Amino acid sequence: MINNVKGGSMKTCMYAVIALLALVSAAPARAADITREDIDKAIRKDTLRHPYLYFSEKEKPAILERIKNDPESSECMARLLAEANRLMYTPVSYDIPVEGKNTRAAWTEADRDGKYEDYYHDKCRNAFVLAFVYQMTGDEKYAQKAFGFADALCDMKSWTLRAHEFPIIYSRIMPWGVNDDMVNFNFDHYNGDTARMMAAVYDWLYPALSVPQRDRIRGALLEKVVTRVRGDYEYHWWAWAYRCNWCGVCNSGVGLTGLALLTEDPQLTDIVAESYNRIGKMLNELGVDGGWQEGGGYWNYGIHTSTFFADALKRLTNGRYNLFMNERFRNNPVNFPIFISVPGGGVLNFEDSGGERLGATNLINKLAAEMKDPVVMWYRENFYKGINPASSYGETDFIFDILWPKPDMKANPPKDVSKHFRTINWWVMRSDFFDTEKVLVAGKAGKNDDPHHGHLDIGHFVVNWRGEYYIRDIGSGSYDEKYFDDLRWNYPQASSIGHNVVSVNGEKQLPGKMRRQPWNYDIGGDVLEFRTAKSRDYVIMDPTNAYPKKEMKRWRRHITLEKPVITVVMDEVESAKGAEIEVRFHPGVDAAMKDSYALLTGKSGKMALIPVVDGDFILREGRHACQPVNATARFFWIPYFETVVRAGGTRTVIGTIILPVEDDAEAQRIAASVKRTVDGSGNLTLAFEKGGATYRYLYKAGADGLVLQD
Repeated sequence: MINNVKGGSMKTCMYAVIALLALVSAAPARAADITREDIDKAIRKDTLRHPYLYFSEKEKPAILERIKNDPESSECMARLLAEANRLMYTPVSYDIPVEGKNTRAAWTEADRDGKYEDYYHDKCRNAFVLAFVYQMTGDEKYAQKAFGFADALCDMKSWTLRAHEFPIIYSRIMPWGVNDDMVNFNFDHYNGDTARMMAAVYDWLYPALSVPQRDRIRGALLEKVVTRVRGDYEYHWWAWAYRCNWCGVCNSGVGLTGLALLTEDPQLTDIVAESYNRIGKMLNELGVDGGWQEGGGYWNYGIHTSTFFADALKRLTNGRYNLFMNERFRNNPVNFPIFISVPGGGVLNFEDSGGERLGATNLINKLAAEMKDPVVMWYRENFYKGINPASSYGETDFIFDILWPKPDMKANPPKDVSKHFRTINWWVMRSDFFDTEKVLVAGKAGKNDDPHHGHLDIGHFVVNWRGEYYIRDIGSGSYDEKYFDDLRWNYPQASSIGHNVVSVNGEKQLPGKMRRQPWNYDIGGDVLEFRTAKSRDYVIMDPTNAYPKKEMKRWRRHITLEKPVITVVMDEVESAKGAEIEVRFHPGVDAAMKDSYALLTGKSGKMALIPVVDGDFILREGRHACQPVNATARFFWIPYFETVVRAGGTRTVIGTIILPVEDDAEAQRIAASVKRTVDGSGNLTLAFEKGGATYRYLYKAGADGLVLQD
C-alpha cells in the first residue's frame, strides 16, 4: 500500500506514524489486570499471623527501638499513650444519635447538629488509636477498650453517610469514565476510610480478642464493606471513576479489608486484585508531569489513602504487586504539591480542592522511602521545616509517622521553579519557591470534562505576592444540596463568571458534561506554548473551545512574568463589531478603581492593574450574590471588577499590566508612561517605565495570532 502513495503523501504518512509512536511511548504503561489467582500465588496465606498488614511481630522490636531513640517517633508515642489513657476512662456509648435526612441542607436540627457524624468518627478513631497502643505496649487493657469502641461502630446499620446516599447524591453529575445510569449508593468514601482503619483494628487486636470478639469486627467488615461491593463493581460509580479521588479511597478500604480477613476468608483475594487493578488505573490518570485534574486537595486524598493499601500489598506479596512502581506515580511522586505550592504557605486552590499544604509527613516519608527520589526528600525537608507530627496532625495520622519514619537519604531540589503540567494544562510561573517578595503567577487551560470537582475556568489566572492573592481564585462552593448537580454551573465558584477570564456580551463557558447528556470531550482550551527562563516566563492559552462561540469567536491569552514581580497579560479577542468585551478580575485585597488603572492594596504592599487598550475603556465593579442552599449558611457577596471595552472591529487586543507600586503616585506615573504601537505588519509593541527602567514587549503577528519575541 505504501508503494502506491505518491509525492508528499508518503512523507505525510511517515510523519503520522512517527507521531503515533511518540504518543504511544509517552503514555503510561498499561499493565494487564491481575486476577484472584495471581494474588493467591503471591501471598503465603498459610504463614499469615496477625499482625501482618503494616508490621509483624518480628518487626515490632525495630519499631519499639525507633520509638525509644528517635525523638519524633518518641513524641508521637508519648501523645498516643496520653490519649489512650484518656480513652480508658471515656464511656463507650451505644446510643446512636439520629442521622439527619438532608445533611447538605441543614433543614432540621438532626441535619446540622453533627452528633451522628461525630459519634461515627469518634468510635472509629478511638478504636484505631487504642489498637495501635495495645500493639506497641502489649497491655491488653487497651485492646479490650479498643474493642468496646469498635463494637459500638459495628452496631451502626451503615458506614455510609447520608450526604452520599440516594436522595442527595443521585442527581449529581457523574465524573469522567462513569455511566450516567448509576442508582446504587450504598458505599462511599466514608466506608472506604472506615474500612481501611477497621481492617487495621482487626489486624492489631486479633491476638488479644476472643473468637466472638474477632467475629464481631469481621462480621461488620463483611456486612458493611465486602458484601456491598464484592461481585458488584459495575454498580458502584467510584469503581470506574479513575480520574476521581474516590477511586483510591474506596478501593483502598475494600482491598485492605480483603487483606486483613485472609486468615478466616482466604477467598477474598478477588477484592484484593480488584483494588490493585483499579487503583493502578487511577494512578495511570496522573499527568505526565504528575498533575491531577481535581486539584491539590483531592490529589492528596486519593494518593494518601491508596498508599496504605499499596504498602500492605507490597509487603504481603514480597514486592511482586507494587503500586509504588506505577510509571506515572514513580516518575513524579510530588511534582504536583511542589509546583502548585505558594510562597508563604499553602497551594493553589483551583477547582474544589482547597489551598492547604499537601501531604501529611508520613505520606511524604513513605514516598521518599519507596521512590528513592531525592526531590521527594527535598520536599520533606523544605516544606515541613519545624513541623512536629505529634503537634500538627491527629493521632490517626501520626501513627504512621512511627511506622513510616523520615528516611535518611539525599535531597535535591527540582531543576526548575516554573512548570507546565502538560496533561491537565495547568501552569505556574515563579522566580523562587519560598521568597514572598517575588510574584507567583499561575493559571490553567485544559478541558471542561470534570463535572465532579471541576470549574469552568479555562484561561483563568491568579497573582500572588507577599503572601496574598492580589488576583485570586474565589475557591469552591459550599458543598450544599445543589452544588453537585446540574445547578453547579450557576454557582459563581464553578461558573466562568466567577473566574478571571474574558467574556463577550456575557457569554459563559460550557461544561463538557451535563447529567444524562452526551459527553463533549472537545470543550475546553489548550496551552499553545510555555517558556521558562531565568528572567522571564511566558505562556499562550487558547480557551476558545470552552465557549459556545456565538459571541466569543476566538480568544488567545498571553501571560508573561517579568521576573521577579511584573505580570503582563495580552488578550486577543475576536467578536462581532460593537460587542461588549469584559476582562474580569477577582481581587484578593482591597481594590480601588481610578480613571486609568485599579489600585490593589494588601496588608503589606500595593499593586497597580493597568489596562492597555487602543481606544476607550471603563473599569467596572460588580459583586456576585452568593446564597448556599443551606439553612444555616449566610448570604455573602464576592467582589470583582473588569475592564470593559466596546469592540471597534472584529479583532480587539486588550493588555493588562499588574505590578507592585509604592503608592498611588507611582501607579499614575507608570500608567502615564504606557505606550502601545502596532506596525504595518500587525506586530504589537507594549512599553512602560518603572523605577527608571523601560520594559518593552514585542508581539510578532503570525498566521495564528501574536507571539511574544524574546
